[in-house]
Amino acid sequence: MSDVLELACDLISRPSVTPEDAGCQSLIAARLEASGFHCEHLRLGEVDNLWATHGGGDGPVLVLLGHTDVVPPGPREAWASDPFVPEIREGVLYGRGAADMKGSVAAFVIALEAFVVAHPRHAGKVALLVTSDE
Repeated sequence: MSDVLELACDLISRPSVTPEDAGCQSLIAARLEASGFHCEHLRLGEVDNLWATHGGGDGPVLVLLGHTDVVPPGPREAWASDPFVPEIREGVLYGRGAADMKGSVAAFVIALEAFVVAHPRHAGKVALLVTSDE
């Protein structure tokens, strides 16, 4: 299983129905902190936000933006499988947030981890901003 797929499955398994985060951002922060990112948890009203940065200086800033919340799944019996149990069928990942946008957030995290390994003294700053209520 790829790192992106593994992280996406972990995020999908957390029932983060708007505006609840269900631990998604803590998981992401722990990973990024292990890669040298500085993480700030920002709560605005009922919404949790994560701001993670790496680098500094006068160079450019690249920010990846996403969300960890999903809309309510509706009646579970209407689903072919539990929306919070990630499942791969015929090579496609199913589960609440697989396409919007936990799969993308997982790809962001893995890309950022790989970037700072390949470029530990990069110019500028790379950052991730994630919210629990798009």
